[in-house]
Amino acid sequence: MHPSKLFLLSVSLFFSIPAFAQQVAVIRFPELQKRLAQPTDTTYVVNFWATWCAPCVKELPYFEQLRAANANKKVKVLLVSMDYASQVDKKVNPFVKQRGLKSEVLLLNEPDPNSWMDKFDAKWSGALPFTLIVNNKTKQRTTFEQELSQAELTAALQKFPQ
Repeated sequence: MHPSKLFLLSVSLFFSIPAFAQQVAVIRFPELQKRLAQPTDTTYVVNFWATWCAPCVKELPYFEQLRAANANKKVKVLLVSMDYASQVDKKVNPFVKQRGLKSEVLLLNEPDPNSWMDKFDAKWSGALPFTLIVNNKTKQRTTFEQELSQAELTAALQKFPQ
């Protein structure tokens, strides 16, 4: 191979590798609860999902598109994995890297959902995917215990200040 072609191949391979591979933060429920209770005018879009949940994986690109479309607004997308904490390095981090997720990804390390789920939302049965959109300043809050389409997600967010 000609040296100039080898150089171009090397450069193209270098730029195809993501420069930033995010690491998933493992947190406990009180930390998430405290974060979402901040008295700010930021609207949080929080999606609870898991790598093994097909509808969850299907809708993840919609949350990424929502994050990108609202990058200059007071909207924060949090993707909260419900996978086992023991799977963070073996399964969740590789999944996040492979999918190129740029939204903040957290893994909720709580072995007993019954100990915190009612505190988060009394109507949540525990089914995934589950999405919360909340703005503490305006005291607006809505939840969805279902897979959302991109149109449904966008329409739901439009009811909140940005």
